[in-house]
Amino acid sequence: MDDSFLSDLGIRKGGLHSGVSHGSFLEQPGGEVVESVSPATGEIIAKVRQASVQEYEEVVKKAREVFLEWRMVPAPERGAIVREIGDAFRAKKESLGKLVSLEMGKIAAEGMGEVQEVIDMCDFAVGLSRQLYGLSMHSERPHHRMYEQWHPLGVVGVITAFNFPVAVWGWNAMIAAVCGDVVLWKPSHSTPLTSIAAQRIADEVLARHGFQGVMNLVIGRSRDVGEALLADRRVPLVSATGSCRMGRHVGKVVAERLGRTLLELGGNNAVLVMDDADPDLVVRAVLFGAVGTAGQRCTSTRRLILQKGIAPEITRRLVEAYKQVKVGNPLEEGVLMGPLINELAVEQMMAALEEAKKQGGEILYGGNKLTGGEYDKGFFVEPTIVKARKDMAITREETFAPVLYVFEVEDLEEAVEIQNSVDQGLSSSIFTTNLLSAETFLSHKGSDCGIANVNLGTSGAEIGGAFGGEKDTGGGREAGSDAWKAYMRRQTCTINWGKDLPLAQGIHFGD
Repeated sequence: MDDSFLSDLGIRKGGLHSGVSHGSFLEQPGGEVVESVSPATGEIIAKVRQASVQEYEEVVKKAREVFLEWRMVPAPERGAIVREIGDAFRAKKESLGKLVSLEMGKIAAEGMGEVQEVIDMCDFAVGLSRQLYGLSMHSERPHHRMYEQWHPLGVVGVITAFNFPVAVWGWNAMIAAVCGDVVLWKPSHSTPLTSIAAQRIADEVLARHGFQGVMNLVIGRSRDVGEALLADRRVPLVSATGSCRMGRHVGKVVAERLGRTLLELGGNNAVLVMDDADPDLVVRAVLFGAVGTAGQRCTSTRRLILQKGIAPEITRRLVEAYKQVKVGNPLEEGVLMGPLINELAVEQMMAALEEAKKQGGEILYGGNKLTGGEYDKGFFVEPTIVKARKDMAITREETFAPVLYVFEVEDLEEAVEIQNSVDQGLSSSIFTTNLLSAETFLSHKGSDCGIANVNLGTSGAEIGGAFGGEKDTGGGREAGSDAWKAYMRRQTCTINWGKDLPLAQGIHFGD
């Protein structure tokens, strides 16, 4: 395989890299060394020296100093710099996309698409930099004017997961930057090289403008650097993406210091299919939703709820489609599904399938770990379809793998009941040509998720909308719409331009 894309990103194959940047990378961080391993081949790509708590302290201190300058730059000027960051990512899109595929395991098209999300977020943030609006309100007191304005928070901590090693950082970092914040990024240990490459791209642009340290990288162990970040009162907002278990811990620690959290956690996403649905749309959407990224998206389709009339046809067509899915090295042409991230993920998938069988599930396709030949050293599995019963407890858990549970129901009411019966509430969709069914699904009687789609799947959200979910998914919102408000503090201002001092609510105090 041609590895020239690595050198284009400043990554030395087999080399030792610094995992700490405050505008430029430290030469010798004091933490342990972590290896970046390709999940497709088991090959060590390179090694990364992590941060110690001491380096974390140094980076936070410097980041706070930079914030005092950055917050005073007019927001449109901040947006202009973010525009240049987007252009820099455009120039490196192919190389960075390949690195995402190599290190994380998603296919090349998805790797490129992830980098495109960063670019799109930069474009969105540029426009947003001129739209950080506050409201004007009428005062009940004469000669008074009321309005609200928004101020930056300070240092924003961003904790990202392995499955979207640059996109989720982009959602947070670009919005936070135009809001006047500085960013402290703690990425996943599984994808350190991708974060180093992305950080280097941003560093080069910010350095040209004399704002090194607006975006910072600290790769470190969760039990020391991670805990320091969560407990740090100098970090008013922690945006964390990961499992529900991790999110509960993040929320607890940050709440104890009365800090803010923006949590994007697990999803046990369902597609509802009514008898009047278009089968072609259903099969295409479910195939991408369940198999894309090897089922390792937080929005991956994990449950398929079919009305009984259409269930046999959809099930048959899906099994045939699954047979055509080429599993292999994600950088090879024609491959539709790459590996899982590591051996533990494979073990967890196999354990879930064993439990599903014990609970009465029937494997209709797949269910095996792939071994031998090209699969010998990687973490490959078959995409799997399981015919499920409504009382199977395992279907209410999120298995981060390409496992699709298929249910049959009588009507829409039963379908919605099953969909909403899980603890998570991220993404959902319905396939129907009936207006009443679609509107019911979108109403307060329907989906309880943060994302609800009609005639498209659960994966592939556009950045223009606010992304996030309810219940155990954490309630956070990132990316578009008014998600920018999470990165700022609201201030209500009242100005008395008269010569009297009337009190609100008609109160008279003294003479």
